[in-house]
Amino acid sequence: MGRRGHILALPYPAPDHVSRMMALCRVIENHGFKITFVNTEFIHKRVVSAQSLMDSNIDLVSIPDGLDPEDERKDSDYPKLCEAMLLHMPAKLEQLVRRVNATSFDDEDQITCFITEFGMSWALEVAYKMGIRGATYWPLSATYCTAIGLARNQALEKIMSVVDETEGGGRTQFSEDLESVLGLPNCDLETMKRALEYGMRNIRAMDTTDWWLCNSAYELEADEFARIPKLLPIGPFPPECGDSRSLFFPEDDSCIDWLDQHPPCSVIYVAFSSVGTLEPTQFVELALGLDLSNRPFLWVGRPKITGSEHRSCLVYPNEFRGTRGKIVTWAPQPKVLNHPSTACFLSNCDWPSTTEGLCSAVPFLCLPFISDQPFNMSYICDAWKVGVRLDPDENGIIPRSEIKNKVEQLLGDESIRARSSQLRTKIFDTIAGGGRSSKNFNSFINWLKLHR
Repeated sequence: MGRRGHILALPYPAPDHVSRMMALCRVIENHGFKITFVNTEFIHKRVVSAQSLMDSNIDLVSIPDGLDPEDERKDSDYPKLCEAMLLHMPAKLEQLVRRVNATSFDDEDQITCFITEFGMSWALEVAYKMGIRGATYWPLSATYCTAIGLARNQALEKIMSVVDETEGGGRTQFSEDLESVLGLPNCDLETMKRALEYGMRNIRAMDTTDWWLCNSAYELEADEFARIPKLLPIGPFPPECGDSRSLFFPEDDSCIDWLDQHPPCSVIYVAFSSVGTLEPTQFVELALGLDLSNRPFLWVGRPKITGSEHRSCLVYPNEFRGTRGKIVTWAPQPKVLNHPSTACFLSNCDWPSTTEGLCSAVPFLCLPFISDQPFNMSYICDAWKVGVRLDPDENGIIPRSEIKNKVEQLLGDESIRARSSQLRTKIFDTIAGGGRSSKNFNSFINWLKLHR
């Protein structure tokens, strides 16, 4: 009996990234492969405590990220985390692989391939050293992959042009757009430099493999894939591929019963990703805008949505009635988006939510925060024309009147819903048996089987 193939998967240690890598692994597992899913100890504890994978055959293991247990792991501490990971994790990862392989039965279950996220591609150096093949995975859009590459080059040029690094306390004059793309707002020279060094280390390591996988489709971003020929679209994976339950938050299924009580295409679904926060003033305007819409709404008011530590710190304005709505801490999003009562999706346009909305043919109201979200909004509103943007006022706040007016505009435009349905058909065609994404993914699976 030959080896069935044993994959080691390593995502970047952030909830959305871990969830996207897990979605890929669940699909690969269906092809008969064994999966060892490696998280940092900090993330591992969160996944285990959520008990979301109790019936899964995927083995969850962990290694330390190099930071102290009491250290915060916020987006603003990205360079600190990256430095710690590079210093401590390669050796720990190699020890883990040797331990797994040493305890494998008759070599049948030894690790045969690494799949790392782009942001953890340094691990391919470990794989290469140990004679193990590897692949790397980009869970976001091809457009954002291109944007990050351009932003890194611009930032490197800026750093190289700085003659006196100590002038002004060592701070640079990076543009807000550049810092937003890189996910490093208000950063100083040294912080930017450390983040770029980490990114360049990953890019160099990616040269050890020909498999650069992307959770998108030619049909969605043809021009961007033409710019990066090595990037291979294999998605977007719809929620029904594998188990779509949340890895980090308990889902409130009562909202499905609530949706059942409403007419088709009547409910505004409001949800943002597991990271990013609303300014308190924006939170108030959103609440009052939902009231003004005079429509039923389902609002995911997750913990820390306004930067507060506890759910009880969400302060709703006195005039907020909310009688037409239901507010939950977390929702089973794919079920909500596919429910016939859902009329539109007010989203921050992170890529997972974008693809889930596209696969459900639900029009978007766009309120992006940072990182890839403005790029995704541009595609949603300008390229695919399946949503509308919420425009801020002169103070950078989207007022309640804007929310009310754009809800009416979106739900009154039947052409947007028609285009949403057409785009969903294209997506399901490309991930079906004869589609381009499906063929690419099957080629990768065949390569895994050949080298197991």
